[in-house]
Amino acid sequence: MMWQGKRKGLMDPQQIKKVRIARLSIISNTTLMILKLITGFVIGSVSIISEAIHSGVDLLAAIIAYAAIKISGKPADHEHPFGHGKIENISGTVEALLIFLAAGWIIYEAVKKIINPTPIEALSWGVGVMLFSSIINWIVSHMLFTVGEETDSIALKADAWHLRTDVYTSVGVMCGLFIIWVGRYFFPDLSIQWIDPIAALAVAIVIIRTAYKLTVQSSRDLMDMKLPADEENYIRNLIASMYPKVHGYHRLRTRKAGSNRFIEFHMKVAPDMTVEDSHAITHEIKQQIVEHFSESSVTIHVEPCDGKCQNDCLKHCLLSEEEQKKVRRRTDFQKH
Repeated sequence: MMWQGKRKGLMDPQQIKKVRIARLSIISNTTLMILKLITGFVIGSVSIISEAIHSGVDLLAAIIAYAAIKISGKPADHEHPFGHGKIENISGTVEALLIFLAAGWIIYEAVKKIINPTPIEALSWGVGVMLFSSIINWIVSHMLFTVGEETDSIALKADAWHLRTDVYTSVGVMCGLFIIWVGRYFFPDLSIQWIDPIAALAVAIVIIRTAYKLTVQSSRDLMDMKLPADEENYIRNLIASMYPKVHGYHRLRTRKAGSNRFIEFHMKVAPDMTVEDSHAITHEIKQQIVEHFSESSVTIHVEPCDGKCQNDCLKHCLLSEEEQKKVRRRTDFQKH
């Protein structure tokens, strides 16, 4: 028996919300990338140029996330009977790889600037652009996190981490430029231009750390790892709450693809229970799971509790020892 939660479609309210916030991310990243790129080249700041590269990667990631969300929202079909949810995990992994590449480019440019330093002009413009970027990215990343958590979208969460990292790195670059700016007034003979490429290296280190976290988070579901312990515990406790109608369960298997959860297990009931009664129990369990995890596909295999207990079955048996003995005696009596 299988129960499926409501699949996302193009007209689904949550899907529409995901698409809109992903589109907003594309617009904001495009604007900030152009602004940083122009400012970085005009004033000669490698740290701002590195931030422009970072925003460029964020833009590409936002486009990938947008495409992944559009595809993942399609309902299951003949070619994809389990839906299209894993495209979001693939999207998150690709985004993480892009961050690694961007970090490598930033490191290269920063080292080159340390070896051949050049003066930075119009520092106030650089500070202003970084401040503006930090504020915009904080607002957009907060919106992405909110919708990502609400819809359990790994693609939106990955995009949110891109922008939140950009906030921290932009603040770091802004502080570096501000120190150089102030230093020129108070210590005009002191050369502190090296702060700019050092700030760029700090940007690279931070985004490498973020890329690693994204890789781990997005790839775990590609490997069909089981659901988190708290989610599996909810399912186990729900089944246990059905005692004495349910005698036990075994072979619980769970996995996740995007925001879709797949849950299956074997359920033990009394051998003389009617098909109608066993169906009612499975329907109740499935309904409660779907209400708790809206995007879920639940498969339950009903088995008679006939006393032939295996290790996994005994481990999750809900009967007392005395009740187990009664089941065995009844089974032996029926055999003879």
